[in-house]
Amino acid sequence: MSTAKSRRDFFRSASLLGIAGGAVAASSVSRVALAALPEPVIQTKPDTAPPLIPNTGVPYNPVVTLNGWTLPWRMNQGVKEFHLVAEPVVREMCEGFKAHLWGYNGQSPGPTIEVVEGDRVRIFVTNKLPEHTSVHWHGQRLPNGMDGVAGLTQPSIQPGKTFLYEFVARRPGTFMYHPHADEMVQMAMGMMGFWVTHPKTKHPLIDDVQRDFCFLLNSYDIDPGSYTPKIMTMLDQNIWSWNSRVFPGIDSLNVRLNDRVRIRIGNLTMTNHPIHLHGHEFTVTGTDGGPVPKSARWPEVTTDVAVGQMRQIDFLADEEGDWAFHCHKSHHTMNAMGHNVPTMIGVDHKGMAAKISKLIPDYMVMGERGMADMGEMSMPLPDNTAPMMTGEGPFGSVEMGGMFSVLKVRKDQKASDYKDPGWFKHPEGTVAYEVAAPAASIQAPKQVMDKPPAIEVQIRKPNGSQGHMNH
Repeated sequence: MSTAKSRRDFFRSASLLGIAGGAVAASSVSRVALAALPEPVIQTKPDTAPPLIPNTGVPYNPVVTLNGWTLPWRMNQGVKEFHLVAEPVVREMCEGFKAHLWGYNGQSPGPTIEVVEGDRVRIFVTNKLPEHTSVHWHGQRLPNGMDGVAGLTQPSIQPGKTFLYEFVARRPGTFMYHPHADEMVQMAMGMMGFWVTHPKTKHPLIDDVQRDFCFLLNSYDIDPGSYTPKIMTMLDQNIWSWNSRVFPGIDSLNVRLNDRVRIRIGNLTMTNHPIHLHGHEFTVTGTDGGPVPKSARWPEVTTDVAVGQMRQIDFLADEEGDWAFHCHKSHHTMNAMGHNVPTMIGVDHKGMAAKISKLIPDYMVMGERGMADMGEMSMPLPDNTAPMMTGEGPFGSVEMGGMFSVLKVRKDQKASDYKDPGWFKHPEGTVAYEVAAPAASIQAPKQVMDKPPAIEVQIRKPNGSQGHMNH
């Protein structure tokens, strides 16, 4: 199906299904159980879905998954049951750019799973991939046979088979799920998802918030014009994404002025990411190890999220405006970035460009004044790729891509409203502006780099005397 079934349809169909009693730990499910699987809910739209308000089980304050959604469940004799389907998916990373990935339930990343501390959780996993898989519940306390490491704690899930995982969500926190079978390939193809366990009662280290967002950091190596990631790339990925979306395809985080906001971030790339928020200070209040003691917290504007880590940050959104929120590695805020590209700043192209234009009429000089001209030129792009530096703001090109979004804080945003309020209307006199300067103090930039000064090199001869060489 092309879009998520409604919760009403889901629970109506789920109520007609029974479920076999005994859970089989990480083994092939019996025919009786197969006939009673919860119906899988599939989603293919890349929009940020509204929070899924629980109407069964223990209530909680739900999260909002950036450019994602939360997986519905059914209650079966006190057990919360989910159905994940591992399968090839097509993910729109931004307008005009789609990737052929592997994921869960129609998307990469898969849907967020939300439970409450103390819930008994039963997850059916059906494998529709061309190879075996497993699911590791990253950071969870659970029986060893449910940990999801193929070959070590369970047999792998072969294509066409369905396995069952069952355990109690023993501690609140921010977690992930991902394969632990052919892990390098499957995670490079986009197989991962978010997991949130909410506290059952008021927790001394977990504050109440009005907005709770989550997303995963992931990356790919996809050549312009192609669709499938290169799975053997270790560090030179050219697509840096949040929940398999790149700016300007990443939705903004829309909040009300003076909301307490929580953002949960998980990293399943091959490198660390210093995540930076403009206009506000936050504290790291949790990791995949659990809540951080208050004595160990301090104010920050950037927190480094290393490989395999989760970070939960809390802050008070008390400054109105459109605030940048991004990875502070500058090449991670670019799309389809090429490697081994020479630096052309200061190189005079005039003579060469004229000669090349005779052979290639549409030839365009790139990088002579820096990379900003990449966002200004209307260069033809290969099919199925994203411009390197893109995104339009109220004052022109934002010149960003990849791991970048905007925190939009508005005093008139309603409590339950997550819609984009549009661009911020700045109060008069609060926008930086140009001022006149004496003409004599302004010099035109040089287009050609100055010749470097001569360098004297002293060479010590074997007999101890010194010679001189000028360069």
